[in-house]
Amino acid sequence: MAASTRSFVLRHTHLGPVPGLPGIRLHLGAEVLPLWHATQVETGDPDAPLPYWAFAWGGGLAIAHYLRDHPEAVADRRVFDVGSGSGLCAIAALQAGATGATGADIDAFAIAAVRLNARANGHRVAGLHRDALDDDPPEVDVILAGDCWYDAGLADRILPWLRRAHERGTHVLLGDPGRRYLPTEGLIELASYEVRTTTDLEDLEFKTARVVTFPGP
Repeated sequence: MAASTRSFVLRHTHLGPVPGLPGIRLHLGAEVLPLWHATQVETGDPDAPLPYWAFAWGGGLAIAHYLRDHPEAVADRRVFDVGSGSGLCAIAALQAGATGATGADIDAFAIAAVRLNARANGHRVAGLHRDALDDDPPEVDVILAGDCWYDAGLADRILPWLRRAHERGTHVLLGDPGRRYLPTEGLIELASYEVRTTTDLEDLEFKTARVVTFPGP
């Protein structure tokens, strides 16, 4: 873990509980825009990505709830959390009995947050700092994808990638709070949860988030 990204995450977040998920703590930001500005200053990049890693989003919260209700989905299995952000889904998988978890993200600050958050919860998550969608889906048992449908370009890339993983025999779980770029056709709803995000970019009131998967074996 690069010391600068680690120290930045620690400096700009606080370790606290996740709403509705007792037993999980994350390094969370207070407000998105001031933290985004701090990221731009730190990197010298006015186009630095939003600090998605500093908040718990609806889709990830839904996956975490689902894994608590259905630990058999990941127990004794290897898990890959694509677009990991804070690492919430990977941590929830380990708490449910996964044998190992990797969190992949294009943001170096996210990788630092994933590792710090895993450690805060007594686990270890391997961090992969690259665009996983540039490669074939990894040889794992389960792929988790929370909150990947806020952008049309990302949605167009990730859904076929996840479908390839599913067709190869990987169990795929998608979590989303009803964003416009996740199609409803061709997917099976496994569960829905009332969740409350930790970011003011979304409605902070409770909202319904779903966990869905592809049909067939």
